[in-house]
Amino acid sequence: MELKDYQKKVLKQVKLYLESLSREKAKYDRFKAIDPEYDSDFTKKAWVSVTDRPYISKQNGIGEYLPNFCLKVPTGGGKTLLTTYTIDLIQTHYLKKQTGFVLWIVPSNQIYRQTLKNLRNREHPYRQQLDLSSGGRTLILERWDRFSPQDIEENLCVMVLMLPAANRQNKETLKMFQDASGFEEFFPPEDRPADHERLLKEIPNLDVYHGENGLFGIQIKTSLGNTLRKIKPIIIIDEGHKAYSETAQETIRGFNPCIVVELSATPTDKSNVLVSVSGQDLNREKMIKLDLHVINKASTDWKHTLLSTVDMRNHLEKLATEYESKTGKYIRPIALIQVERTGKNQRGQGYIHAEDVREFLIKECGISSEEIAVKSSDKDDIEGIDLMANDCEIRYIITKQALQEGWDCPFAYVLAVLTNSSSLTAMTQLVGRILRQPYAKKTGIRELDESYVFCFRQSSQRVLEAIRTGLLNEGMGDLTGHVVESQEKPKSNKVTVHYRDKFKRFEGQIYLPRFVIQEEGKWRELSYEMDLVSRIDWSEVDLSPIKGLNLSQALRKDEWTDINLSDEEKELIKRTGYKETTVGLEIDYVFITRQLLSIVPNPWVAYEMAESVIEALRERYTDQMIASNLVFIVEELEKQVQNEKDRLAEKVFRKLIEDGILFFFIEKTTAYKLPRRIHVSETKRRLNRDNGEPIQLSLFDYFPEEDFDEMEKKVAIYLDKQEKLLWWYRNLVKNDYYYVQGWKKNKIYPDFILAKKSEEDENDYSKVYVVETKGIHLRENEDTKYKEDVFALCNELGRKMSWNELGLEIGEKPIEFQIIYGDEWEKRFNEIFHARNIEK
Repeated sequence: MELKDYQKKVLKQVKLYLESLSREKAKYDRFKAIDPEYDSDFTKKAWVSVTDRPYISKQNGIGEYLPNFCLKVPTGGGKTLLTTYTIDLIQTHYLKKQTGFVLWIVPSNQIYRQTLKNLRNREHPYRQQLDLSSGGRTLILERWDRFSPQDIEENLCVMVLMLPAANRQNKETLKMFQDASGFEEFFPPEDRPADHERLLKEIPNLDVYHGENGLFGIQIKTSLGNTLRKIKPIIIIDEGHKAYSETAQETIRGFNPCIVVELSATPTDKSNVLVSVSGQDLNREKMIKLDLHVINKASTDWKHTLLSTVDMRNHLEKLATEYESKTGKYIRPIALIQVERTGKNQRGQGYIHAEDVREFLIKECGISSEEIAVKSSDKDDIEGIDLMANDCEIRYIITKQALQEGWDCPFAYVLAVLTNSSSLTAMTQLVGRILRQPYAKKTGIRELDESYVFCFRQSSQRVLEAIRTGLLNEGMGDLTGHVVESQEKPKSNKVTVHYRDKFKRFEGQIYLPRFVIQEEGKWRELSYEMDLVSRIDWSEVDLSPIKGLNLSQALRKDEWTDINLSDEEKELIKRTGYKETTVGLEIDYVFITRQLLSIVPNPWVAYEMAESVIEALRERYTDQMIASNLVFIVEELEKQVQNEKDRLAEKVFRKLIEDGILFFFIEKTTAYKLPRRIHVSETKRRLNRDNGEPIQLSLFDYFPEEDFDEMEKKVAIYLDKQEKLLWWYRNLVKNDYYYVQGWKKNKIYPDFILAKKSEEDENDYSKVYVVETKGIHLRENEDTKYKEDVFALCNELGRKMSWNELGLEIGEKPIEFQIIYGDEWEKRFNEIFHARNIEK
């Protein structure tokens, strides 16, 4: 599974911290060995070296400094996947081993079952990542499972534990801290009291039997709790904000962890937040269904709201069926219906009951009973059902509040709120259940990329506030601007900017071409992953440059420098020792494979590449030489595979064009249409000409100055003076702006769209220029060369297409794509517009 850009940034920051932590811990251990009284919080030193975020020092149950950090990730942001990668980073960069013990604490039974199921499934990305980390030696455990020291030495053991079971005060789970068979190997034999005393001195918080009346004196209990205290596990806390009661914190730290990692959408102020992912990060990656539409029905009859919900869900399913026919990806939109009562004896008391809704759906809407499920505290029709399976029929789930946490189905699109208008608590808690995008990828169909809330008898303002609170609770407070209500006005701090009056005739009529795929007589926008990467023949990857690498004959050595405080105040520190040691790396195919997974989506293909390269190098070099150069080999291999991926993606791209599958033109359903209006902050300074006068030829009334860098600002002001320019438009690097998807993953967002005046009609334009500006220092840049090639292809394909054939008003107006450099932009624009400036 290829990581999203924000996930890569998260893991990069985690890696930086762990590397710093490893260095500071090594220093701490050296000083401690010399002076047992030495005391310094190495965890805080590591923290401040990589981030300026606040840090709260913590200690485990035996007073050792406890590394701890929190990843703030919104609901739907892939917390569990990030957890598996974080475990790997801890093992690799801090603990420096492949085996050990992880205690994975979750807050609810729903999340417990879901996590356990996924970790036990060897085909699931979570388990595959753990297997890559452990070299295929992963052992998934529950609280009642027994394990031995040998299991921990030979495997990465992951025990999933529910938070109540980790609570030392929970009477039902005290067995965890009671003496139990199966853990005896971790402790001295009963008849060695001296060994028990030594171990207790080393780990003073072990539970013991006090043996005043016993045969052997103090005896350490052979319990699971004591075993955890002895092995000092990595602790992962899912929904970490729920583990901040005094009892929970005491229990968790009492397990004597070597490191604690929290995952939370809404961490408390006591959490050490290392990285914060915003809702916009997810939105940019197209992982969530936004905008969120709120439909507040005027009717006071809940049945009208339910009918609208059914109509919307049916409409979405029609779109989903068409989408599946084009892409093969199955989506079955689900509506969540929130009622006031679900209990057996609560019907007929003036409240909207689950059975009232079920009956209405079946009798009045003609919906099959197999398509309706009830989820409540005493009835669970979705227990054990894979809601995303093609053979699942469920389309409506009726609940009161049983889906609030831990429940996850990206097929949930619509939320119908049939509850009392005086309480919107459950709406606040349920809104996050409909946000996750199926397959974490936009469909390109607007309605299937958005979500919907239906309600009635509600105050509009209260509904919006409830939903905004819900987004805050899901860690997406920055997305509250994406809540849309029919009557809602734009935020007061934003102003709407329209076309200039003289350009109003073009409003809604300016289209730009995109690369589109033809499937079964219909068109859709090109998808990099689905249309290009999926067609790459990885057997064509040329690894010969890596197989022929010349490795350094000198064995790489670590430099070990000892630092101490200097007697000289000005010098502060001094070097007290230095030595070099031969790097003790091993050839590890799994390590190499992990480095390739961000490029090659299939881990087995990546593994074969690693194996092929190492076997070829072994024909010329010893294993010691290869191991010594392993980092260099991997770095070069990553570069080569990425270059080959780009080459083969381009080959696929051009073949699709040759075969009449991929086209570049303006087609009304897929083409980009310049917006009718833009929204900008009313407090932002407007872009003006050099003499301070307002710009005159921008398509919209004005643009904020902050949208331009220095070169772009000069270009915009220069363009604004061109007599033969009709209008110009500033294009930004944002999802809602124009882009060209080429054969590389990152889209190309040009800087300007220009319209040249028609010689026949000065109020019309004859040609459109799509312009990317580049600093001169980027002229020979690989990215620039790629954009030049894509733009050249756009121009070549554009010349072959008559827009009139497509029935658009753009007529025969040609469109030309250009890259213009910092040392020639004025000359190039003079050539385009024949250099008659408008001086005012």
